[in-house]
Amino acid sequence: METIFPRDRVTIVAVLNATPDSFSDGGRFVTQGGQLRLDEAIDAAAGLIDAGAHVLDVGGESTRPGAREVPARVERDRVVPVVEALSKRFAAPVCVDTRKLPVAAAALDAGASIVNDVSGLAHDPGLAGLAAQRGVSLVLGHLRGTPETMQDAPTFADVLAEVAGELEESAGKARAAGVPDAQICVDPGIGFGKNLEQNLKLLAGAGELRRRIGLPVLVGPSRKSFLGALTGDPVHERDAATDAACAVAAFVGADAVRVHAVAGARRAVAVGRALRGATS
Repeated sequence: METIFPRDRVTIVAVLNATPDSFSDGGRFVTQGGQLRLDEAIDAAAGLIDAGAHVLDVGGESTRPGAREVPARVERDRVVPVVEALSKRFAAPVCVDTRKLPVAAAALDAGASIVNDVSGLAHDPGLAGLAAQRGVSLVLGHLRGTPETMQDAPTFADVLAEVAGELEESAGKARAAGVPDAQICVDPGIGFGKNLEQNLKLLAGAGELRRRIGLPVLVGPSRKSFLGALTGDPVHERDAATDAACAVAAFVGADAVRVHAVAGARRAVAVGRALRGATS
């Protein structure tokens, strides 16, 4: 069985949020009143693929710090039309970014082939069984608490060791439900309940995380607040910093990066991966 993210490249996972309130692109395709601009989402997806995206990641619930949970019905109504349209139009795999089994099931019915759960099965453990039953891939993120509470004084004695241990627990749940290792990826959850120093340690330690867990690692630094803290840049001016973070992730051994802007990230990971090859 082919691995979720082939080791002969750094996979570019492109973000396409069907939300009115995500921190970076909220409201781009779904208005505050709930109206979906499907044609614009399709055009944006085409641009992401043309720029080099390998996977399209569609989310219908903001998981920014402080965000409140969205009812499954609302989230499902946001993502399913987008997933269905993208699956019919493009050959690139479509990933659904959700913590909820009903939303994931509906998205898989609509053509998605990857489930990205930022909670690492903490929110809805049944996602593991669903992934096993459908034979789809599962991305397990690290998150303590919920998006609404995760930034309330995050504390780690050894952030890399603790995140590795908790992701191993999540992966164990997926395996127990019948998901094979080839279909599991872990995400250290940069920006999810971590402070600046912790985010930097996880980014620099992505390769060590992979070695400890033995599974592909996806890193998602795109436009996040730790980059703003380093550069002083507002959200929509953080793509250069994101590209730098992606180059580092590729250099230390990450298998995939999740980004809003693809073209720069594609170039960055090519350089990072080449430098990694030069040192091995």
